[in-house]
Amino acid sequence: MQCGRIGRAHHLLLAACLGGTVSPVYAAPAEPWPAPVAAPVPASIPDGMPVPLPRQRPKPPPAPPAVPHSFAEAVAGLALDPADVTAAPSDCLTRLDAMALVEPLPRLIGPGACGGPDMVRMHALFLRDKSRVAINPPLQLRCRMAERFADFVRDDLPAIFRERRLRSIDGAGSYECRGRNRIAGAKVSEHGKGNAIDIHSVRFTDGGSLVPTDLLADKSLRETLKAAACARFTTVLGPGSDGYHEEHVHLDLAERRNDYRMCQWTVQAAAPPDTGAAKEAGTNAGAENGPPAGAAQAVPLPRPRPAAAGPAGRNRP
Repeated sequence: MQCGRIGRAHHLLLAACLGGTVSPVYAAPAEPWPAPVAAPVPASIPDGMPVPLPRQRPKPPPAPPAVPHSFAEAVAGLALDPADVTAAPSDCLTRLDAMALVEPLPRLIGPGACGGPDMVRMHALFLRDKSRVAINPPLQLRCRMAERFADFVRDDLPAIFRERRLRSIDGAGSYECRGRNRIAGAKVSEHGKGNAIDIHSVRFTDGGSLVPTDLLADKSLRETLKAAACARFTTVLGPGSDGYHEEHVHLDLAERRNDYRMCQWTVQAAAPPDTGAAKEAGTNAGAENGPPAGAAQAVPLPRPRPAAAGPAGRNRP
């Protein structure tokens, strides 16, 4: 028998070529896969029976407390003590209500770092003699700043002005969300925190008024006013401070390191007007002896340009 390449199915022939017997090449066929069992069909839910809902997903653990980066975040819930939120008036508002016509305001939140708690709008003040001093326009301030300003008007101003009775504080500026000196991108002003006041003028019942920045007003009176303001407030800015307060006086309660205070208001008087006699005497003295030492000299004006004549003048560049 010729043994050569054989097919897989001829296992008997292979056994003869090898001179013996072999077991079959293929084992017995495996048992067939069991037929898939159909899932039980749920019984139909009778009409009207509620369908049970799946169990709720467990809540995640609370996040660790974070440090608020602004007043707005603190009010939103970060590090905010619920015990501080109450409908009862603050101690400051209780005191202020006895000496001023005020209305409480809700918390001011933002934008950015602007805003503040315990805000009030102050329309008028009542002096010790029960007379009323109007505030035009009304001030929107933190209660602490409003109370300090009320003490200044009720205790200091009557002593400064003496017989002249106060009628109103005019041109006052208060809360405004902006940068310092209205410079875009600057650090937020104390006005943006409800912690500052700008004063333009004070009016009296006799019809007169006082503008603290007026050079023609009584200098001694204005110096006394400056001293009283610097004793009450941590910041006083007026003419000569930074170029932004030449026409009003700025007052605030800014808190600084080591309780540093700023009192920058140069009280000046207007130069006396020149009379004809003094002017003539100065001219004669200058002609003979020259100007006195340190005296300001008039700068001569340049000579007028001569009128152009003819076409050459018209064509000049």
